[in-house]
This record gives sequence, structure tokens and C-alpha cells, in this order.
Amino acid sequence: MKEIKIKIIDYGMANLRSVANAFAALKYQATITNNPEDLRQATHIILPGVGAFGDGMKNLMSGGWIKVLEEEIREKNKPFLGICLGMQLLATVGTEHGYNKGLDWIKGVVKPLEPNEPIIRIPHIGWNQVNFLKKNYLYSDLGDSQVFYFVHSYVFHPEDYKVISSVTSHGIEFVSSIEYDNIYAVQFHPEKSHKIGLQVLKNFINKTGGDNA
Repeated sequence: MKEIKIKIIDYGMANLRSVANAFAALKYQATITNNPEDLRQATHIILPGVGAFGDGMKNLMSGGWIKVLEEEIREKNKPFLGICLGMQLLATVGTEHGYNKGLDWIKGVVKPLEPNEPIIRIPHIGWNQVNFLKKNYLYSDLGDSQVFYFVHSYVFHPEDYKVISSVTSHGIEFVSSIEYDNIYAVQFHPEKSHKIGLQVLKNFINKTGGDNA
């Protein structure tokens, strides 16, 4: 069985220590890196992030990440997990502070979360129920739904509904995770979602060719 080497991308958009600590709690080797070439040795690649879409893309480009990500994820098909902003950057375009091009790995647009009821607060911060549409991968053995922790104001609208693996309601229903081939992404923060969040991270590794048992 090959050694699992998880690389967490540091592109200046998040406090990454909590993500690394979550994998450490699962006894996986996970290292934070600001060097794109380190992804060549990775078996699994994690892109967390909080903040503005445009800033995230700018930092990925200026840090030299785009070409390596395309090669390692799109060409070599290494398992990828995007978290929060890391999910949104997969889109074709983001609309925060103007139009900004995304990675365009999954066709779609990132738009503001706009609840139908004015009493609903934005940003969406706190615990909320996630209803699973696909249960064989990230949500294996977790039933029909679980509660996870969110912090965001924008949501991903994919063109193809088939990539949607879960939905959540906060004044309006929105996409809370996607799965497409070797690409997985969640709008919530599994690293802040206690035991259930850890199970999602464990499922990501185990269902994509790794097992630390």
C-alpha cells in the first residue's frame, strides 16, 4: 500500500493549521506548503481558503500554482479536495467585486447568497444541516444528512446538476458540496465540524485510494 502524502496549499487565503490538525487527528501525514513543486510528491491535494474570490485567484496565479494544479489534478488525476473558497475557485467565474475568472474546472458561477427572507443573516456563519444527494464517497456511512459549520457569503451555481453531492438551506437552498471525477469540494468547513467533519476527511482519503488502517 502506497504512503499517503497530503499537501495543503498555502496561497495566503486561510489559517491552514486547523486543516493540518484535522488530518493529524486521523493519523495522516499532511503538510502545509507554499511551494507548488511540492505537489509533485503529493498523493492528495487540499485547497482550503476564506476571503474574496478575486484575491484567491490572484494569489494562485502569482504564486505559480495554476500550471502545477492543472498537471497534477487535471492530467494526473490526483484526488483533490476544495474547502470553502477552495470550492468556489473551481468555477468558471466569480462575481465578488466584479467578474473574476476562476479555475474553470467545473462550469458554473459563484454568486452572492441571497435568502428570500430579509431576517436571514449574511454572512452565513454557524452550524447548518447538509442534505446528502450522493452517499458513496464523502458522505459514506453518514446517513441522509449531518450538521456542519459554515462561514461564507457566496455560493457556487454549477451548470451541471449531476456534480452536486449535497445541498443546504439558509433562506434559500444552495449547493454545499460537489463531486466530479477526482475533484471533491465542500462549502462548509469539515476541519471545524468535529467528529462528522473528520469522517468526511477520512472518507475523502479512503475512497480515493488511501487507508491508514
